[in-house]
Amino acid sequence: MKTISQISEARIRNSMRARFNPIRFLSPDSLSRMLDEFANGYLRSAALTWETIENRDDVVQGVASKRKKSIARLDWEIITSDQSDEAMAQKLALEYFYDNLHTTNAFDCNERGGFGLLIKQMMDAVGKKYAVHEIIFETKDAFGTDTAETSLPKLTAAFRFVPLWFFENTTGHLRFLENDYATSGIPLNRGSWLITVGDGLMEATSIAYLFKHLPLRDWLVYCERNGMPGVKGVTDAVPGTVQWEAAYDAVREFGAEFNALMAKGTTIEAIDLSTRGNLPYPGLVDRMDRAISALWRGSDLSTLSRASGVGASLQADETAILLEDDANMISETLREQVDRCVIRYLFGDVQNKAYIRLIVPTSSSFKDEIAVYRALHEMGVPLALDDIREKFGLPTPSTEEAVLGSKMATP
Repeated sequence: MKTISQISEARIRNSMRARFNPIRFLSPDSLSRMLDEFANGYLRSAALTWETIENRDDVVQGVASKRKKSIARLDWEIITSDQSDEAMAQKLALEYFYDNLHTTNAFDCNERGGFGLLIKQMMDAVGKKYAVHEIIFETKDAFGTDTAETSLPKLTAAFRFVPLWFFENTTGHLRFLENDYATSGIPLNRGSWLITVGDGLMEATSIAYLFKHLPLRDWLVYCERNGMPGVKGVTDAVPGTVQWEAAYDAVREFGAEFNALMAKGTTIEAIDLSTRGNLPYPGLVDRMDRAISALWRGSDLSTLSRASGVGASLQADETAILLEDDANMISETLREQVDRCVIRYLFGDVQNKAYIRLIVPTSSSFKDEIAVYRALHEMGVPLALDDIREKFGLPTPSTEEAVLGSKMATP
């Protein structure tokens, strides 16, 4: 069995032909209008603008890429709620599904990969609020477990990342636009689409980008007008003579932006527009760059370090918080929208006893959490072992495995 894609090649081709540069004439008024449209469910203009900003601004591209890659490189595991044969069969099915899925980009089929690329594309929701994948399921041969053989087919899928400007949200549910000029879309079939919802940092980032590039543009103009001195030539030659023309050519060929040739006795009064103190542009540009970095990566390290000398530790803590939160967002999204579909298709309407989870490296608060559990245990507070194992990513040992703290069989 293989489901069919709902996105035609003609839809992609027509959209590529209709693309334009949305930031060429970006202004506070046009950006405000785009953000208002996005809030009202019309996503196209803002989504195109955010995509262009993320691709072309050096700071935005750097921090967004780091945020996405930090999650995409995490390992994953399938957790079971118990050690029953049913749970083990579900675990085996999910492991096969995630090990064999493949991912691509509907707008650029050259972008291909596996689970890591899927996570990186899902992380686009951190910036643009939503990240949408079309799911094309595929079934293959039967599989078996160590405890029981089964005739259930192997299930995997192809995930196609679809640009956000292909959708609208005017009803509170994302709907697919059949062409770039449509304002009302068609509903998305449940189980055929993966919708990741994130923080939507590009709304604030695009404002910071605009207020960064306005002074940056003025700064460039200032440099063009005041960065190169002018050249003034003075000659005794009479205008129109061969000597005058030779002097004129010499001044013109000097290479300056401004040049002038005058006869003796002629004066030109220069109007100096240069700033005597510090220029305001660098401070504004730096302020917006630090704001963008703080939005995406936590506290701005340079600012906090200068202010109190504790910037490194604070930023490390905030980075760990973001990493854990992003990992939970991805894990919960896959659990609710993918794991349930896989289990339901293979095993019917049964309880999910297995699910995927991204493995987050142990944070500095690990010792504190252990201390809390130990104190609760010493006070006689009942603690569920399954909850503790899930908290720290500890698998439930099988009956055949030796367990730490128990008497181990001697050979």
